Amino acid sequence: MPSTFAHEFKTPTFQTKVAFSTGLFINGQFVDGSDNTTIDVINPTNGKVITSVSEGTSKDVDLAVEAAHKAFDTTWGLHAPGAQRSILMAKLAALMEKNADELAALEALDNGKTFKWARNADVAGSIDCIRYYAGWADKVTGQVQETTEDKLTYTRHEPIGVVGQIIPWNFPLLMMAWKLGPALACGNTIVLKPSEFTPLTAIRMCHLINEAGFPPGVVNVVSGYGNTVGNAISSHMKIEKVAFTGSTLVGRKIMEAAAKSNLKNVTLELGGKSPNIIFDDADIEQAVNWAVHGIFWNHGQTCCAGSRIFVQEGIHDEFLKRFTEKTRSLKVGDPFAPDTFQGPQVSEIQFNRIMSYIESGKAAGAKVEIGGERLGSEGYFIKPTIFTNVDPSMKIVQEEIFGPVGVVIKFKDEEDVVRQANDTVYGLAAAVFTQNLNRAINTAHRLKAGTAWINCVNSLHSNVPFGGFKQSGIGRELGEYALANYTAVKSVHVNLGHRM
Repeated sequence: MPSTFAHEFKTPTFQTKVAFSTGLFINGQFVDGSDNTTIDVINPTNGKVITSVSEGTSKDVDLAVEAAHKAFDTTWGLHAPGAQRSILMAKLAALMEKNADELAALEALDNGKTFKWARNADVAGSIDCIRYYAGWADKVTGQVQETTEDKLTYTRHEPIGVVGQIIPWNFPLLMMAWKLGPALACGNTIVLKPSEFTPLTAIRMCHLINEAGFPPGVVNVVSGYGNTVGNAISSHMKIEKVAFTGSTLVGRKIMEAAAKSNLKNVTLELGGKSPNIIFDDADIEQAVNWAVHGIFWNHGQTCCAGSRIFVQEGIHDEFLKRFTEKTRSLKVGDPFAPDTFQGPQVSEIQFNRIMSYIESGKAAGAKVEIGGERLGSEGYFIKPTIFTNVDPSMKIVQEEIFGPVGVVIKFKDEEDVVRQANDTVYGLAAAVFTQNLNRAINTAHRLKAGTAWINCVNSLHSNVPFGGFKQSGIGRELGEYALANYTAVKSVHVNLGHRM
């Protein structure tokens, strides 16, 4: 019998009691893992255990796949019309909205992000995403192709079947919504692994999925570690597609496992080292505000974070002065305090990783303008950090840090900055700040990135595709484009009169 997580929130921004099962969610039921083991969930503000959740194994993935196949063959897939899928997805979105504060509080508790940002960005965006794809569920169509008058030829966009989904710890609920939305809209059944660091919202969502009335087995959630559950999903012979969001390193392993098993379809949304380009004619106040948001939002734990900040030489010094002042004003602390901008990093592992990059920057001769050290002695807090005096060979310039660490780099002209901006193995996102519309569009078009923001950054919408060039991934999340990840195109040829 799985344990129950019971917690009373007594915070300045949220007060209530919550209680729910922390078991694996297989075939509509909460169950213990096959080995009856658990995983401790840690509070990143103090390093203490919040609760324990059931630990899944490859055996549990097998059980989840079996349940998903049964649902696909009986109650979902082509057995559930798009209009029916749409109704259930809309119900789920309504339940998420009803429980929005609780979901935000759970995100803040095990991830460390602020309750305010979790409520207004993560949860709101997740609800919007599920609603958006609810609208698509009865609009997934094929085409009729004209060939000859004695033949009818058309295509069907059919659900793939059982799909595996592996989501990260930086936006647990939002990434779950990004994965569930298009997969369910197209009629697939799902085996999903949340991060072992941040499983609480995924488990809570399973209760809402049951409450919404989804048939058992349509969505299955198996908590566990990457080398067991993640590997079992990516190499499973009866999972036809896997979608992953996370690091490029792990993305390679998933792609390899998919290739070595059944050549399953793969979608990858991976790392980034995004350039944020600020020209001399930019609105400097707005550029500073957006640059702060671009690198320090979500504690820098954002795949599209604007971590390489290129500033044209004419305003470099003034920008750096204002940027440093703005960074100094950010409050780092309790995620539930209403005025906190940045909470702790998600885990001790991530904390140590970020600090090692900071030490690397110092050792390489980069100048710390602000930050560069931990905050306090408890929890995984790091002061927002800005480096200058960097060169392209430094690890802090080339590698994804995934923390509140940015580098400011001076540039001469458009040719210079485009060359530097594209000097990376990544290509997830980029931003351009200028009041010259021609320069803005021309620069955006020359940047090798899947998303280019102009006079904004980290601005996403459910109906706009998101994904990367180069080693930042394969395929696109969000928008109509994501539907292609979850359908198989079948061509049908009907002979109307041709005789042999």
